Amino acid sequence: MASVTTQSWLSRLGKYHPRVVDAALAMNENDIPRAEMQLRAHLKEDPFDVPAIRMLAELAGRIGRYRDSETLLRRALELAPGFTAARANLALVLYRQNRPEEAIAQLDQVIAEEPENPGHANLQAAAKGRIGDFEEAIKLYERVLAAAGNQPRVWMSFGHMLKTVGRLDEGVAAYRRAIELMPALGEVWWSMANLKTVKFNDQDIAAMEAALGSADLADEDRFHLDFALGKALEDRGQADPAFAHYARANALRRQSLDYSAEENSRFVDRLIEIATPEFFAERAGQGCDAIDPIFVLGMPRAGSTLVEQILSSHSQIEGTTELPDIPAMARRAANYPLNLPELKGDKLAELGEEFLRRSRVQRKTERPLFIDKLPNNWLHLVYILAILPNARIVDARRHPLGCCFSNFKQHFAKGQAFSYSLDDMGRYYADYVRLMAHLDRVLPGRIHRVIYERMVDDTEVEVRALLSYIGVPFEDACLAFYNTNRAVRTPSSEQVRQPIFREGTEAWKAFDAHLDPLRKALGPVLESYPDAPET
Repeated sequence: MASVTTQSWLSRLGKYHPRVVDAALAMNENDIPRAEMQLRAHLKEDPFDVPAIRMLAELAGRIGRYRDSETLLRRALELAPGFTAARANLALVLYRQNRPEEAIAQLDQVIAEEPENPGHANLQAAAKGRIGDFEEAIKLYERVLAAAGNQPRVWMSFGHMLKTVGRLDEGVAAYRRAIELMPALGEVWWSMANLKTVKFNDQDIAAMEAALGSADLADEDRFHLDFALGKALEDRGQADPAFAHYARANALRRQSLDYSAEENSRFVDRLIEIATPEFFAERAGQGCDAIDPIFVLGMPRAGSTLVEQILSSHSQIEGTTELPDIPAMARRAANYPLNLPELKGDKLAELGEEFLRRSRVQRKTERPLFIDKLPNNWLHLVYILAILPNARIVDARRHPLGCCFSNFKQHFAKGQAFSYSLDDMGRYYADYVRLMAHLDRVLPGRIHRVIYERMVDDTEVEVRALLSYIGVPFEDACLAFYNTNRAVRTPSSEQVRQPIFREGTEAWKAFDAHLDPLRKALGPVLESYPDAPET
């Protein structure tokens, strides 16, 4: 949660119990265990100290224990309903748990009580964007910037929103304004690089190199700058120095992530053991019978946004975004995926209906079908097939070297922890192919596969086959998908606003000499592409 909260405690230390004073000092020094110990000891003696409850909630939020933080903040508001600062904290915690509608409801009350605080409007803009209310989000950002125009991170967020709705020139201008205010803000440099349409000039490269030379540069700024410089040099055909920047960025980012390729492989092993023909036969006729969801899944950077854009150009299909709901629902059980055999009958239908309710906020039209294009849903496909047996499943697949190296060049705002090591990436891709091949054997014809290179080579044939699988008639608009005016919230947002081009299938070749660790991790998956290795 925002450090400004701790600073407010420090400015008023004389008003509080010595344990609370020590906790505030400890939080300022990032000594979380000491702060928590002092606050819990104090609240054991005085459980109704609302400011101390809020402070403990801030501590929990700071280390990612958002459920604990939410519980504490609701307790604080139960004791003091007019405690606006606690309500603002609760809105932030709800937002960080991917519950934007609930966050907005809290923010409406907060803003009514503190209408002049630009921070509240800033969070509300982000939450509005999360539910697809982009125009309202843009108006809120404009209001914030009119009141506080010297905030580089707000300019950056404003740029993100403008980019999402296709106002690219305005988005770049917002990013440039953020850089003027904070030249070493790595994320905004990467945001421009990530548009894939901006070519950095000599002055830009010099500015990024100068920022990287700063001894006190934060790690987050450093790896973002390295990713951006890698893209800048790749665009100039300087593959070796570009790879050096990509490698440094990934190595630094990987240090802060808790990811185990072995654990992911074991997870896939369990899914394959569970997903037998008998498992699905026992559940025939169960689950929610809705036909409207279309899941586009696979590896990130494999063409899923392109597939979504093609489908969303059809008059019967609505594109939404990468919905967080399936992973959140699936992982609620402490023993997932081992609990899957326990899910039967009414419970399966109940879960399918819950997904439809949760996703409804993202649906803005009356089109009968809609898309969830979260790539990582492949890890939850057994769960999806059980609770939504009539959902369409589209597996977007791309050449292993092209796909994995595209991920290696990409910094993701969240998730995709496997993508910051060539070895991790190759093993993740191989696990993905392994599970999908198993499901192809168990449920032949159930999953439709789109091979990216085939889509590039013969777009109309592939589009017709895709639409036939979905069960809708062919429409010419699906071939002119780049003319479809819709918000796109993924790294490929600008690419899918252009006709298909071959460049994306060849970019990895300039870096071929650096990819041996990836080849080794991919193993037989590489040689057998586009088919799966024989078992």
